[in-house]
Amino acid sequence: MSIFDSLVIHGLPLVPKFIVGRFAKPYVAGSTIDAAVKSIRSIMDEGAMATVDILGEEVSDRSLATSYTNEYLEIFDVIASERLDANVSIKPTMLGMKIDEAFCADNIEAIAAKAQATDNFLRIDMEDHTTTDPTLRIYRTMVERHGHHVGVVLQSYMRRTADDINDLRDLKPNIRMCKGIYREPRTVAWGAFETVRENFTYTIEKLFRAGSYVGIATHDSHLVWAAMSLIDRLGLNREQYEFQMLYGVDPELRRIILDGGHRLRVYVPFGKDWYPYSMRRLRENPTIAKNVLLAMMGKKTL
Repeated sequence: MSIFDSLVIHGLPLVPKFIVGRFAKPYVAGSTIDAAVKSIRSIMDEGAMATVDILGEEVSDRSLATSYTNEYLEIFDVIASERLDANVSIKPTMLGMKIDEAFCADNIEAIAAKAQATDNFLRIDMEDHTTTDPTLRIYRTMVERHGHHVGVVLQSYMRRTADDINDLRDLKPNIRMCKGIYREPRTVAWGAFETVRENFTYTIEKLFRAGSYVGIATHDSHLVWAAMSLIDRLGLNREQYEFQMLYGVDPELRRIILDGGHRLRVYVPFGKDWYPYSMRRLRENPTIAKNVLLAMMGKKTL
């Protein structure tokens, strides 16, 4: 990333919320579950699958965490009644991890049980490094209780990821591997772009060789190619993996992956708490971030 791009990204917090919202709109499937269902149907028409996420994180109120838990339980019913090719993703801090780990685990247990009861699947997202250990502890417990109905996320920019794969090997875990997007200190995360890329390909190969199902979550064309090359080299069938992309990001690459005969799942976030998620998306894409700053200054976008 150039120095200018870095300055642009650091300037994003100064941008008024309504301007961020204008540019972030393509990445969020509305504020209601009905809007999300409409988006999922469009994704299914393309031949892709979906995972649904309610926007929100860092919840500090028990009643709010409980309310979100109940919303997720209802989403599984909607998926079943609407016959959607979709599963569910959750963020532990939204369900009370920063309040009390046991409380959070109870909430996730209720959602995982619902996933199993509806023959669906729950993905436990990974957040910043302070949540990694408790998230993996909860994941292990959920797998012991609900088996293949639960998966988790690992991030290739984290220095610990290869060791985490070793620790989880006995579970043959279902893993979404992504680069990672939270701002992390150098002591816990690889900072160099190429190192993160190399670790991505290394860790997905490590997972495949351990017999894991892998969600290959990337919009990086080089990593898509590297994953396809690895899939071919290992002789994997399409039921052993899937590609994953974010809603609103690079639909052309999405089409390329699907046309190549691979399965692909789109991450569909919805809800009113869109701002933190949108800011991370903008930090990930300096070009869009530049347009946001230009709009704030009343100038034409690029």
